[in-house]
Amino acid sequence: MNIHEYQAKAVLKEFGVPVSRGVAVFKAEEAEAAARELGGPLWVVKSQIHAGGRGKGKFKELAAGDKGGVRLAKSVDEVKLNAQQMLGRTLVTLQTGPAGKQVNRLYIEEGSDIEAEFYLSALVDRVTSRVAFVVSTEGGMNIEDVAHKTPEKIKTFSVDPATGIMPHHGRTVAKALGLSGDLAKQAGKLVVSLYKAFVAKDMAMLEINPLIVTRQGELKCLDAKVSFDSNALFRHPDIVALRDETEEDAKEIEASKHDLSYIALDGTIGCMVNGAGLAMATMDIIKLYGMEPANFLDVGGGASKEKVTAAFKIITADPNVKGILVNIFGGIMRCDVIAEGVIAAVKEVGLKVPLVVRLEGTNVDLGKTIIGESGLNVIPADDLDDAAQKIVKAVKEAV
Repeated sequence: MNIHEYQAKAVLKEFGVPVSRGVAVFKAEEAEAAARELGGPLWVVKSQIHAGGRGKGKFKELAAGDKGGVRLAKSVDEVKLNAQQMLGRTLVTLQTGPAGKQVNRLYIEEGSDIEAEFYLSALVDRVTSRVAFVVSTEGGMNIEDVAHKTPEKIKTFSVDPATGIMPHHGRTVAKALGLSGDLAKQAGKLVVSLYKAFVAKDMAMLEINPLIVTRQGELKCLDAKVSFDSNALFRHPDIVALRDETEEDAKEIEASKHDLSYIALDGTIGCMVNGAGLAMATMDIIKLYGMEPANFLDVGGGASKEKVTAAFKIITADPNVKGILVNIFGGIMRCDVIAEGVIAAVKEVGLKVPLVVRLEGTNVDLGKTIIGESGLNVIPADDLDDAAQKIVKAVKEAV
């Protein structure tokens, strides 16, 4: 689960992480009060969307002279003008794709007198099963670009969970960033605070870009991007309360209500599969035969008829779907249950695109009989390769 920058900073502040003062704004008329509360003389007006590259982004509705999704303002009137221009409009960045995201919230923050910018992040290193830190002097840039062009400017290390964060970790960060004296001490405290926040809140990723040094000699987190382990959210109702569903795909929200593993993609063939590995193989073979999957959807090993029906409805709700491939290998999951769920869904929502069904495993003969006697226009398949070829052919012919 992702949260907005202003929410991330509020969470980090609870753990003693130094952040700038700021006020979240949801309506343009709130901007003046927020600016006066912060006092100036310099403000930063930041679009709040779940995507990076906001500063270099462009608003769809604004013409030439678009200043992007993060703007400096030198007066209260300028803060107000920026808020009016940004709220309710669609911001397009490299991470949003061409569709962009509508800006429904702003974060008005006090300006900072910046002397240096760095990069610092923490994430779960699945190779070592530890929390790993990534540090670089190249703040404000995409870390992927730095890794590609100048990998020597990146320092990484992991933290042994048996000991937790130690003083030498802070010294490692300070050395990597070229900090000494009081700034090195601040770096040590910062790393401790970030690690405590990461572990306590079950974060999956924490990125500070940029981490700045002000001309007043303060180390401060100027931006914060945080995502959480969804499997641990039951322990953190305070974090769940921060969820902004307007930033999420409506189909993914609906899937989560039925405990379905669903991720929307950009293709045209909808997939309903049981098991993550089989789902990945299904998507791969669709691509092998020249088309793209419209989603990842794992109904799980013990899905009910109702769950399968819900999954089918979610797939058909996607206007980009031109064909559907149901690929079930029944172990715990029974093929007859899948068949009943598919038939129930088709009768309820209709079937306007080709549907290929491949069943194998527990109660496979019964499942095939149920589909065969349903009277529905379903294309049966014997195996995965056969199913993929048939759905690709059917979609191409339909187009």
